[in-house]
Amino acid sequence: MSLKDGLILEFLAEHNLELPPKPLYRNLNRHGHQIGYSTVRQRLNELEAHGLVNEVESGSYYEISDKGQQYLDGKLSRSDLEDEE
Repeated sequence: MSLKDGLILEFLAEHNLELPPKPLYRNLNRHGHQIGYSTVRQRLNELEAHGLVNEVESGSYYEISDKGQQYLDGKLSRSDLEDEE
């Protein structure tokens, strides 16, 4: 898990969005977050591998998952996610 993971999860949850990587990157930066496009793509892959985001309809759109929301709510810790590997 990276510090940017929380940023991505919070943004998707706060705005209740389904976004592909490029628009997510653009909107994060538009809202004052300094994050690169390649970082967004890399982190989305990691977040999906941990079940924290879902790919919507196999169309490269991502949304926060129930598990991702539990992580944000403090019901899951980083160690809980690492134990699953």
